[in-house]
Amino acid sequence: MKEFERIPVTKVQRATKFITTGAKIGTNYLKHYGKKLMNPDVTKDQLHADNANDIYNSLSELKGGALKVAQMLSMDKNLLPTAYQQKFAMAQYSAPPLSYPLVVKTFLNHFGKSPEQMFETFTRKAVNAASMGQVHQATLKGKKLAVKIQYPGVGDSVKSDLAMVKPIALSMFNLNPVEYDEFIKEVEVRMLEETDYTLELKRSIDLSQRSKNVKNIVFPHYYPEHSSAKILTMDWLEGKMLGEVIGKELPAGAADKIGQAMWDFYHFQMHQLRAVHADPHPGNFIITNDYKLGIIDFGCVKVIPDDFYNIYFRLLDADVLTDKKKRDFVFEQLRFIYPSDTAKEKEFFLGIFTKLVELLGRPFRSEVFDFSNDDYFNELFSFGESLANMKELRESKKARGVGEAIYINRTYFGLYNILHDLKAKVTTGY
Repeated sequence: MKEFERIPVTKVQRATKFITTGAKIGTNYLKHYGKKLMNPDVTKDQLHADNANDIYNSLSELKGGALKVAQMLSMDKNLLPTAYQQKFAMAQYSAPPLSYPLVVKTFLNHFGKSPEQMFETFTRKAVNAASMGQVHQATLKGKKLAVKIQYPGVGDSVKSDLAMVKPIALSMFNLNPVEYDEFIKEVEVRMLEETDYTLELKRSIDLSQRSKNVKNIVFPHYYPEHSSAKILTMDWLEGKMLGEVIGKELPAGAADKIGQAMWDFYHFQMHQLRAVHADPHPGNFIITNDYKLGIIDFGCVKVIPDDFYNIYFRLLDADVLTDKKKRDFVFEQLRFIYPSDTAKEKEFFLGIFTKLVELLGRPFRSEVFDFSNDDYFNELFSFGESLANMKELRESKKARGVGEAIYINRTYFGLYNILHDLKAKVTTGY
């Protein structure tokens, strides 16, 4: 895999890269419309593939916030054409890594020592590389370790990156500007936290210790003495990345075991810890050799305020959709509807959010839910696709939903998708 010798770190360098990418996208559109003139039956498949490739290559060089947004968008199977989903999903754990001299420079800046001076062995090539950092394998005192190194300049460029990626997101993916601004405010907070490895170390130790009794879950041990604000060292968990396991033939009961462990882990965090591992993509989990679930990344954690928790989870009450007074109260608190909405707007948004809440809450309303049920997911994805194309949603002058819910919704969407890909049957009733 190609390695990068440097990352553009100044605002001018990064803005220039965005402008160059925009020019390539424009050229792709001109090519597409030229072909369309010659052959009206030409589809957008090649256009999507070319744009996805150019955007991904550009963001891979920039790393950081922009590439993270691409990774997040790839998890929404309703928002992006397949070409974007497949290309952007690579940002989860197989993005192009940094070259070794840049890794050494990071160690010298934080410890005054090279990796070889700190560890007995240290791989010169990254084992995994994602949007915000890359992982190398090391050994020390007979222990195999995973050492995560943050890309240079990631923390300093989050705000400007998110501002620069906005025009691409709005024009290419038909996002509502008001919704996007609400989305990005919350994303910016989480991303800035994600660039603070001192905070991640603290949360990793705390949340793994408090979750240690969840069945079939394993966590690495963390090493503060070999960690810093940009470097995080932990035990190496033996096994395969979840992404390598999904879609493969597993022993009888293994998928259900993994799926149940994941469901229990998230249920415990949501309702007991009120602090959630809010980045459920396959690059953040290891499947051990005995099919337990290893949690290897607490970079993105959403702390759930009590007042938000108390209103949000009323969406799972058995009578929330039948008791109109209760439904309207909860929907207003979560800004699905507004007191200032016209009668027509209120009727429209009550209708779509009632349907959405019913669909997403369905797994909770049975003792056991079969996530391999294609009928359910076809209905879910079809409804999501219709939402993405609704003019009323795209042109709404009000954000439909509160910022606090963004990462909770994203967590459940990611969880459902993983359980579906695993074809897991899970006990969901508690």
